[in-house]
Amino acid sequence: MRHVLNLYLLGVVLTLLSIFVRLTESLGNLLESPLPGSPWSTRGHLANPEPPKGLSDHPSRGVQ
Repeated sequence: MRHVLNLYLLGVVLTLLSIFVRLTESLGNLLESPLPGSPWSTRGHLANPEPPKGLSDHPSRGVQ
């Protein structure tokens, strides 16, 4: 009987962990890409819309 209780508790813990992981992932996605016009837009997204000049992916860089 104790073995069954341990398995049940393990299932409950894994279920709660799964729910927690999904909530944190969805919260992270909301923070990374806020809706346009949202007051939650961060300054970093608005300050410089152009990529840095030092990290350009130009085709003539000699990548083989």
